Amino acid sequence: MEKANQPGLPDIRHTVVFHAPIERVWQAVATSEGLAAWFMPNDFQPVAGHAFHLNAGPFGLAPCKVTEIDPPHRLTFQWTEDWTVTFILKEVDGKTEFTLIHSGWQADKVTPFGEPHTVVRDRMDQGWAGLIQSLGKYVEG
Repeated sequence: MEKANQPGLPDIRHTVVFHAPIERVWQAVATSEGLAAWFMPNDFQPVAGHAFHLNAGPFGLAPCKVTEIDPPHRLTFQWTEDWTVTFILKEVDGKTEFTLIHSGWQADKVTPFGEPHTVVRDRMDQGWAGLIQSLGKYVEG
């Protein structure tokens, strides 16, 4: 049941299967170099509790923190104070099923840049779709 004071919006969720071994996909999503290749420049380290930044270009450095890491299956990090991003990897016949979940969307919240979550969520949903295509090219190439 939703709280009346904080109506939730659906999580962004994308699942794809990459024709790449799980270790290759894990290296692409759980290392600084890998994340920079398809996502954003960063100072990520695969350590629970590690505070890092994503370089979001015109939006500046976004503070993040690793909240869960279970190699090579799951990585979760807090992205700014609003969002949580989780990467889930599952080995399937030598390929990798990859699921992205971007949660924390609230209909009554705005970003530090003054944009409502309702607007930003739709933009980021489309953005993730493109980023996951880039990840696929990176791990399958």
